[in-house]
Amino acid sequence: MTAAAPGFQRFIPFLAVLGSVTALGIGTSWAKQWLFPAVGAQGTTAVRVGLSAVLMLLLWRPWRWRLSRADAKALACYGAALGGMNLMFYMSLRTLPFGLAVAIEFAGPLAVAIGSSRRAVDFVWVALAVAGLGMLLPLKPGLGLTGSTLDPAGVLYSVAAAVFWGLYIVFGKRAGHLHAGQSVSLGLLVAALVVVPVGAAHAGAALLSPAVLAAGLVVAAVSSAVPISLEMMALKRLPQGAFGIMISMEPAVAALLAMALLGEHLTALQWLAIGCIMAASMGTAVTAAGTTKTVAAGA
Repeated sequence: MTAAAPGFQRFIPFLAVLGSVTALGIGTSWAKQWLFPAVGAQGTTAVRVGLSAVLMLLLWRPWRWRLSRADAKALACYGAALGGMNLMFYMSLRTLPFGLAVAIEFAGPLAVAIGSSRRAVDFVWVALAVAGLGMLLPLKPGLGLTGSTLDPAGVLYSVAAAVFWGLYIVFGKRAGHLHAGQSVSLGLLVAALVVVPVGAAHAGAALLSPAVLAAGLVVAAVSSAVPISLEMMALKRLPQGAFGIMISMEPAVAALLAMALLGEHLTALQWLAIGCIMAASMGTAVTAAGTTKTVAAGA
């Protein structure tokens, strides 16, 4: 038994990433199922991000560390991008299946990673990503290349989430020298300042309903506190490329969880599109590991 323990420990970081992606998917599925009907996408974002900020502030107590003016500016941009990413992503979930919204959103970190590399093989990952997105995006009015109808507004929200995810990575790298607990907790605080007013304007006093707050607390813990903690554990033990490959599972895990928890079933070509985007993400993680820092999703 003692001889097997070190071997099992090698799998702990991989299990941590898998647990992170799964928890994020479960939390988002619960948010769509429990909170959307009560407070809408805007209110759901406000409750999830606001309570996540409270949890992470209590956990990390970021006021223990000094913060320079330049670092405060970087964290403000990082948090604003995080808030915009979450809001746009939840807005896209009103009309798009969870798995497809995640797949489209992956275009953001893919663009950042590929833009930071100058290797010829990156054209392969670009081609795979374009092929996958081409199967999903409504390139004709109301009609994607899959033959299935995807709401154009939902796609635009998901594309906007991808842009914010890319900015989140760029600004996150500028604050990368700070303690992870400090940057995550203060980033979520700024994100809450961005999205809570939007949610309050949309849902009003319903945000303070005990049922909404209770469901929001569960969603915040499962989709923010748990994934962030597990990813921080994994990042300490995994090479950058391996972490990127593992995170690339997220679209498939999201689609499977949405099928089980929300009854969202995809076509064969939509699964193929997700596969192409995942392959592009995995390939990019391998070839750009030395030049690009992977940042986990906050959505």
